[in-house]
Amino acid sequence: MAVSADQLCARLRAGPLVLDGATGTELERRGVSAELPLWSAGALLTAPEVVEAVHRDYVLAGAQIIVANTFRTNPRTVRAAGCFERGRELNRLAVALARRAAGDRGVLVAASVAPVEDCYCPERVPPDAELWDEHRQMVTWVADAAPDLVWIETMNTGREARIAAAAAAEAGLPFVVSFVVTESGELLSGEPLEKAVAAVSAFGPVAVGLNCIPPRGLGALLPRLRRATDLPLVAYAHIANAVPIRGWSYSQDTDPAEYADYARSWVAGGAAVVGGCCGTTPDHIEAVAAAVRAGDRGFGGADG
Repeated sequence: MAVSADQLCARLRAGPLVLDGATGTELERRGVSAELPLWSAGALLTAPEVVEAVHRDYVLAGAQIIVANTFRTNPRTVRAAGCFERGRELNRLAVALARRAAGDRGVLVAASVAPVEDCYCPERVPPDAELWDEHRQMVTWVADAAPDLVWIETMNTGREARIAAAAAAEAGLPFVVSFVVTESGELLSGEPLEKAVAAVSAFGPVAVGLNCIPPRGLGALLPRLRRATDLPLVAYAHIANAVPIRGWSYSQDTDPAEYADYARSWVAGGAAVVGGCCGTTPDHIEAVAAAVRAGDRGFGGADG
C-alpha cells in the first residue's frame, strides 16, 4: 500500500478527483468475451494485455483513481469457475496490471470488492457467516496485492456492506463503500440509505457513495446521501443499459459531453470523486476530467 488512510482523506478533501469508468463493459466493447461466472475477471486469464490497455486509456483520459479488475475475483466466483486455487494469483495480477497502467503519474489504484452474489438481487445475499468467511478471504487476497485502497461497491444490502467494511477495517486497509439504490433512494433490499451509511461509517471508511444507477437519478439522490454523512462523497453512474435496472422505471444513455455535465452537477452537490460505472468509456472520463479541471470557473450544467 503506497498511501495511508490520512493521506487518502487529505486528497479526497482537497478537491474533486476523477475516477475511471467501466471495466467489464469496456472489455466487452473491445471484443473480449465476458462469460459467467467470471465475467470481467475472465479477461485476466485470456486477455490481460487488454485489461492493462483499458486501465491505461483511463489514466491517459485523466483518471486519478483506477479500480483494478477484481470485481469478480471473489472466492464465490472463482470457486464456481473451478479456479479457487488461483484466487490470490488473479487478484495480484489484476492490481499489478492497474499499477503498470498507472505508471509514475501519482494515480491511486483501488481494488474492487463487489457483492458475493448478484449486484441486483439482494435476496441472494448469503447468511452472515458465509459473508464473513468470503469477505475476509477476499480482503486477504486483496491485501496481498497491495492496492492503495479497497473499493467496496454496488452494495445492495446494509448487511453485506457492513461485513465487507468490517473485513477491510479488520485488515487495516483504507476503504470506500458505495451503494446501489432504488429510484426512491432505498437500498435494493428496501433498507433506508441512512441506516446503511451509519452501519458502515462505524468502521471508518474514507468515503461513501452511490453507483450503478442512472445519471439523473444519482444527482437527485446525492443530496440525501450528503445529509446522511459528512464523509467525502463518491458518484459514478450506469449508462446505456437496454432495460432499467431493478428498482428503476427508466435507464439512460449519455454522450461524453452530457455525462460531464452530470459530473459537474455532482461536484456542485458535494461529490469529492466522480467517474463512471457500467457503459462509460475513456471518452466519458476524458470529458469528466476536463470538466473537473475547469471547476475553478464554476460548476453547473445538467439538472441533477
